[in-house]
Amino acid sequence: MDRARLADFLRTRRQALQPEDVGLPRGGRRRTSGLRREEVAVLSDMSVDYYSRLEQQRGPHPSEQMLTALARGMRLSLEERDHMFRLAGHATPQRAVRTDHIKPGMMRIFDGLEDAAAQIVSHLGETLKQTRLSKALVGDECAHAGLARSLHYRWFTDPAARSIYPEDDHSAHSRLIAANLHSVYTRDGKDSRAASIVDALLAKSPEFAGIWAEHPVTGPYCPPKRIRHPQVGLLELHCQTLIDPDQSQLLVVYTASPGSESYEKLQLLSVIGDEPMTKRHVPP
Repeated sequence: MDRARLADFLRTRRQALQPEDVGLPRGGRRRTSGLRREEVAVLSDMSVDYYSRLEQQRGPHPSEQMLTALARGMRLSLEERDHMFRLAGHATPQRAVRTDHIKPGMMRIFDGLEDAAAQIVSHLGETLKQTRLSKALVGDECAHAGLARSLHYRWFTDPAARSIYPEDDHSAHSRLIAANLHSVYTRDGKDSRAASIVDALLAKSPEFAGIWAEHPVTGPYCPPKRIRHPQVGLLELHCQTLIDPDQSQLLVVYTASPGSESYEKLQLLSVIGDEPMTKRHVPP
């Protein structure tokens, strides 16, 4: 670990970032030329003290998880991320396998959708970033760990993953999710993370095994969705996607037709926010 060069690298990247680059208001007078340390810490989901010590060459040896968080918070390119990993004494992540890094361009678009129900999802169905309205609509999908990070896995193993969708829609969702995983598995091969999910599902889910045996194939189309929210009831939503081929990630945005009942319910959710499900009341 090269503490001095890592500290200098972090400092120069922080000073090069402007509040507008990361969706923050500029506010009043700023003594720094770029972002403040506390702003970088918040964007990277770490304490201000932890980040400050890294810049002051007296911090601990950062883990790969902390470096990934810094890369995301500071909007680093893949090349910059890899350079930071090397300065911290870690091997650079394998780009074909690691998909947690979100490219700066995708993050800039995401930052502009703060008031929308938007989320960034990996090719394995792992939600990497959500807006507040997205969490209010479908729950905190970034909170899962292990294989359960993937919606592909949760859909066939955890009944809670289906709870917000009308039962009549479950069969169609199952085929779409299995087909998407089939496409990723075909592309990435038998030694991939997709293969690990497939093997686990074949052992755990007869439903998945039955669909898998049919070699399901579908395009990247994101059809309209019906979501039964525990507080505002049924919403009929459109699903728009932006694909980043380099990172195999999707920016997914849920919208409703203006003037519709679902549109009014989505607006209501933006006010209610993402309070815990246990506090919500299911309307008659």
